[in-house]
Amino acid sequence: MAKHLVVVLTEPTEGREDEFNEYYENLHIDEVLATTGWTSGQRFVLGDQAGMKCPLPYLALYEAEADNPKAVIEKLNETRAQRVQSSALNRTTAGIWVFSETGPRHEK
Repeated sequence: MAKHLVVVLTEPTEGREDEFNEYYENLHIDEVLATTGWTSGQRFVLGDQAGMKCPLPYLALYEAEADNPKAVIEKLNETRAQRVQSSALNRTTAGIWVFSETGPRHEK
């Protein structure tokens, strides 16, 4: 199976940032990992930028293994009903991208 990075950019629904952060950090990531079989997940918040403006301030980065990148998003969609959905996460602006490994990992 190939390794993939799942990149998710999100933002909270207006006025619900605390609820969004609580939901995402303390429930959503663990539910995604449990229902999809993805191997890891971690959140980040935009701290600085240069060049093209980042469209959303929150990043969730997951690692997944699958035969092809389409299978990664298919698994996410197939298992959605098994996870709590929060209206504090603004779904109208959220985006998901799957990047597939093209070479070996470089480490210092």
